[in-house]
Parts: sequence; structure tokens; C-alpha cells
Amino acid sequence: MRVKKQKRHRKVVRFYSACFGFREPYKVLLDGTLVHHLLSHGLSPADDALSRLLGARCLLFTTKCNVAEIRSLGPSHTETWEAAKQLMVARCDHEKRVSGTNCILSVIGENNSEHFFVGTQDPDLRKKFREVPGVPVIYGLKNSLFLEQPSFNQREFAKLAEEKRLHMTESEVQSFFKSTSKENLSDGDDENQEEQARNVLHSKKHSLGVKDKPQFKRNRAKGPNPLSCKKKKPKAGNPDVQNQDKEETMAKRKRIRKHKKSGGNAKNKPDTGS
Repeated sequence: MRVKKQKRHRKVVRFYSACFGFREPYKVLLDGTLVHHLLSHGLSPADDALSRLLGARCLLFTTKCNVAEIRSLGPSHTETWEAAKQLMVARCDHEKRVSGTNCILSVIGENNSEHFFVGTQDPDLRKKFREVPGVPVIYGLKNSLFLEQPSFNQREFAKLAEEKRLHMTESEVQSFFKSTSKENLSDGDDENQEEQARNVLHSKKHSLGVKDKPQFKRNRAKGPNPLSCKKKKPKAGNPDVQNQDKEETMAKRKRIRKHKKSGGNAKNKPDTGS
């Protein structure tokens, strides 16, 4: 597994753990399509492949309706049926067998209270779960497994839930209003009393030094590297420095000329050999 792909999957797992309460060991609910895909592409044992994908130990589940549906497909799916029977069974309340898609939808429900990862190759089922908050979907592509990114609806649901946790509920405001003394709150309407209770809470936070929003330090721009800076040029009004620079440049030029003359004379001298 490539590093970028692995980091992307770990980020998705952290999102569902922080926003929807997923905990290890993760529970993965598989349908017949993904079980067949794992066997046909040699991704076995399946628990090891899914553990590498999620970065933690996994428990694999299926339903009785899915096992019965795989068995009804005939001898071509016997190996898939044998593998599905070895998985743990998630409880479904169907007295008669229903399709595997409907069975998984009923087990997940409206909010996925059991915190299942759903493994399926059905595109219609994957599309439906994008609209349900807190349902991560796993699918296969050739000999690799992928974890879908959270949809827009799921991110918005998590954002709204976080905002609700940050603000006081009505019961909290009422309990706080009862606990405060009558000196701080004047008689009046309920709305005014609630506003006064919030103001008292804000003043207490301010006196204790508690901030409503975290403030992060900004990285200020540092000074330039002195080794990469040019030397300062002398000012035009200082004649002594200018004269000294001129003398140094003239001395360098004289040395270069002497060196050239000595080299040229040595080349022009005639040979004195026999």
C-alpha cells in the first residue's frame, strides 16, 4: 500500500472516530459482493486485509439474509458461501429472507448506532449510504481495497453536531439560571433571564481567564540570514573610505599586469639549448 493512500485512509478513520464515536476493534459489515471480490482477487485472509486498510483490528460481520442469498446463486458461488458462513452474524429482524441490500439497510438504520463500516461493491448501495450520517463505506478495485471519503452531507452533519456541543442547551441554561443567586439576575421575562444568565456565565469565564475561542500564535517573519546578505556599501560623503577602496583596486590591477608581463616574457625568450 502506498504511503499517500495509507495516510488518506487513516485521516478518514480519524474523522469517523472523532465525529461519530467509532472505536477499536472496528466492526465491518460485509455483503456477498465484497466477499466474492476478496476471494476472486486473492485478498485473504480478509480480516488481515481490512486491518491493514483501517490500521487496527477488525471484526467481520454479515447477515443471515446475505448468506442465504449467496447460497441461492448456485454451485458457482460455493466458495463464497463457505467463506460467508465463517463470519460473525449481525442481528436482523427478518423472519423471511429479503435481499442482501435491504437487509444491510435495515441493520444500519438511520444513524448507524452499531458503528459499522459497510463493505460492498454495489454502486447503488454506496450512493445511498453517502446520504446517511456516520456510515463509512469500503469497496474493492482489482486487488486493492479503498475507503470512501466522507460525503458533503456527512461533513455538514458533523459540523452541526460540533456547534451544538459548543453552545448551551435549554436544560443547561435553566439549571444554570436556578443555581445563580437572585442578586445577579433581576426579575423579568424568561428571555431576559436567559440572556442575563448567559452574560453572567460569560463574565465568570472572563474573570477566570477562559477564552471562548482558542487563539493560536502566528509565525512572525524572522530577519534575513546575515550570511546571505550583501555587505553594506560605504556612504558617498566619506572620502577616506573611498580613497582606501581605490588604492586596493589599483594594487590588484598592478599585480595582475605584472603577472601577465612575466608570463609573456617567458614565452618570447629564445631557446638557448644546443
